[in-house]
Amino acid sequence: MQMKERLPSGYGSPTSLPDDQQRGEWQRQNTAWWEANPMRYDWKQSLGHPEFSREFYREIDRRFFDDAARYMPPRHRPFDALLPFERLPQWDVLEIGVGNGSHAQLLAPHCRSYTGIDLTEYAAHSTRRRFDQFDVPGHVVRMDAEQMAFGGERFDFIWTWGVIHHSADTGRVLTEMHRVLRPGGTVVAMVYHRSWWYQYVYAALCRGVLMGGFRRHSLHELLQLHTDGAIARFYKPREWERLVAASGLVMNDYRICGQKSEVLLLPPGPLKNLLTRVVPDAATRIVTSSLAQGSFLVSRLRKPER
Repeated sequence: MQMKERLPSGYGSPTSLPDDQQRGEWQRQNTAWWEANPMRYDWKQSLGHPEFSREFYREIDRRFFDDAARYMPPRHRPFDALLPFERLPQWDVLEIGVGNGSHAQLLAPHCRSYTGIDLTEYAAHSTRRRFDQFDVPGHVVRMDAEQMAFGGERFDFIWTWGVIHHSADTGRVLTEMHRVLRPGGTVVAMVYHRSWWYQYVYAALCRGVLMGGFRRHSLHELLQLHTDGAIARFYKPREWERLVAASGLVMNDYRICGQKSEVLLLPPGPLKNLLTRVVPDAATRIVTSSLAQGSFLVSRLRKPER
């Protein structure tokens, strides 16, 4: 993953929102970042297959879903702890931020209708190519989630995983989600969690003290410069709940989880690979999930009935 050299002008805290002048510039930087750094899970090792081939997508899925199984073990299929597969046939589904289509291919065959949007042309094109390769039904377009081109009350369910905290104005995305969701509709959203472990052990101790980052950067800058996206907001649950409430949505519940690599605080290499294999997944979930120190805040939201 390419590291950033600087933050967008005016982005001064983990949950900063832009003024009217900043919004457009932040979103332009955000778009440029993701066009140049699409989520292919190939930061450490090439995928080894022609781009947009069936093997290309299968290898992306293997890497993504194998990693997810460590922090959220599936019962039958990936993410079935969160995705209500039994209800999807009755629902019109929207996914915000399709990436290379891993979740899209999970969702689309089971929905009454599937629509996927992404800020970047690369992601929209790649997911359309995936659908062609595997004969998956659905509609995928490039679209800014802060200004969705849908009529009101269009969808029953919205899925967005690790996306909307990167947008220039996450509050605007939530307001748009409320607008396009039918009354009683549901959202499952993952945003980044500002945990004690991630903020003070990973960023402050490891990056700031041991690696000398505090010689040049603040703690906020260290959090930002070593994660993905031009912008990456990190929320505490109460901060997230307040932002959700301001949009008109209601937070039903949430859970905290996180990647195994967050606990094994070593640089990438043979030793970390060995520990990833030998340390039980359940042991690291004690830190990320049971102690709520993971960097993923997964919430279930709803639009109230009239």
